[in-house]
Amino acid sequence: MSIRSRFRVGAVTAALALAFLPAGQASAADVNNAKNAGFESGLSNWTCSANSGTTVSAPVHGGSTALKATPAGQDNARCTQAVAVQPNSTYTLSAWVQGGYTYLGVTGTGTTDVSTWTPDSTAWKQLSTTFTTGASTTSVTVYTHGWYGQAAYHADDVSVYGPDGGGGTDPSPTIPGAPSGLSVSGTTSSSISLAWNTVSGASGYHVYRDGTKVTAVTGTSATVTGLAASTSYSFQVTATNAAGESAKSAAVTGTTNTPTGPGPALPKHAVTGYWQNFNNGATVQKLADVQAPYDIIAVAFADATSTPGAVTFNLDSAGLGGYTVDQFKADIRAKQSAGKKVIVSVGGERGTVAVNDAASATNFANSVYSLMQTYGFDGVDIDLENGLNATYMTQALRSLSAKAGSSLIITMAPQTIDMQSTSNSYFQTALNIKDILTVVNMQYYNSGSMLGCDGKVYSQGSVDFLTALACIQLEGGLAPSQVGLGLPASTRGAGSGYVSPSVVNNALDCLTKGTNCGSFKPSRTYPDLRGAMTWSTNWDATAGNAWSGAVGPHVHGLP
Repeated sequence: MSIRSRFRVGAVTAALALAFLPAGQASAADVNNAKNAGFESGLSNWTCSANSGTTVSAPVHGGSTALKATPAGQDNARCTQAVAVQPNSTYTLSAWVQGGYTYLGVTGTGTTDVSTWTPDSTAWKQLSTTFTTGASTTSVTVYTHGWYGQAAYHADDVSVYGPDGGGGTDPSPTIPGAPSGLSVSGTTSSSISLAWNTVSGASGYHVYRDGTKVTAVTGTSATVTGLAASTSYSFQVTATNAAGESAKSAAVTGTTNTPTGPGPALPKHAVTGYWQNFNNGATVQKLADVQAPYDIIAVAFADATSTPGAVTFNLDSAGLGGYTVDQFKADIRAKQSAGKKVIVSVGGERGTVAVNDAASATNFANSVYSLMQTYGFDGVDIDLENGLNATYMTQALRSLSAKAGSSLIITMAPQTIDMQSTSNSYFQTALNIKDILTVVNMQYYNSGSMLGCDGKVYSQGSVDFLTALACIQLEGGLAPSQVGLGLPASTRGAGSGYVSPSVVNNALDCLTKGTNCGSFKPSRTYPDLRGAMTWSTNWDATAGNAWSGAVGPHVHGLP
């Protein structure tokens, strides 16, 4: 992969500086002193211990190849290059890395040798540090390595940026050609999916709708969401790299579908399941493997970023057996074609996303909408188990709704304590967005004893716990269609609170028909109750699909 070309303004500044130097003096602009920095020439100029390194065509950060180095036994897959430098000079050492534990460092500086590292990462991440050479230093050794017993790491676009050491540099990248083969690969009433051919030397692509840039992606496909139904749009794509952006591709026209009715096309009674983007001992699934009874599939989880409120999504390809982003996107489209909704869940037990001011609310809305455009998600699930700010989460979700339109799916998965009173932040948020809220699937598990709507105390694990607590939401302002019962799919799916599918079904009957109740019987029935949710489709598969096999048909058969 080629390294980013330097800003032309730097060259202009250097040229102006030269014009004012006394005769006989010179000043060179800073350059990248690493050779074969993007591994476009294989391992030329690089030496990897124990034959641990090779070059691969995917994943890459820029250009067409990257380094893949695999630790084995007592070898940590160290790859090195001797780099010419100037004495008494400061350099910035950086590289883009992905995969297992990765270290980046330099030795032989003549001053203090430095290094930096990162734990395993499913997305490209830039490592960077600086060093200063000694009075007689003319060469240093830069290196990457992994860690013993850990997965292979990838490295790309290495840079030793500073004064020209005289060892020569890689040629600057050239602007890529315009993409070819742009076509419409799928449509819904609110989205259009596109695909195109790979462009040599491109590190990313920009997608334009009717002449306006709407998203940027690294692969050769994208889904543009938030579109009006029964409407035609013109699309073009450009290829980008460090040198700049290509000309636009030939245009293609796509037309959104005619919806069958207003708003999200969900069944009256729906089953929600969380799909695990990680391997924790439950059955590993691709999205295509998710069982048919699930109407809403919540992809768990989005990841926090360094920008307050913003989220991203990193597919755990390694943990899911080599599942690729392109396969994942195709599976989303296939599920949607089958009438399912696929949303991205934010939070979880270890989620650290905080939306607590106007700026973070804007960042949240913009980043979720970007994920919807990139992957084709139908909406978002709020599963922030460490609390939320009702004012700013409301602002964030309303902003997202304004961007995505009426087809947006918004679900929530609060804990039991969060929905005991309408004064609680989660309950306030749900009521604040009632006009755009799809369903609240409270987690009736990992809970202590709680009050029911009759003021009595109920313990988890019974029909009464489900019905008496659901009654609080049903009588507290939410529409019955916005209330669902969230339970674990197996005893291994939660620390406590598992009940058999028959108990779930009895609670559904009690709330919708007034039958099969326990000691608590609601004062009225709620035939429009949305349905049920489970953690997770993976634990359901581990248990032989017992949960979806029993609860799914029961939900779909409710009045």
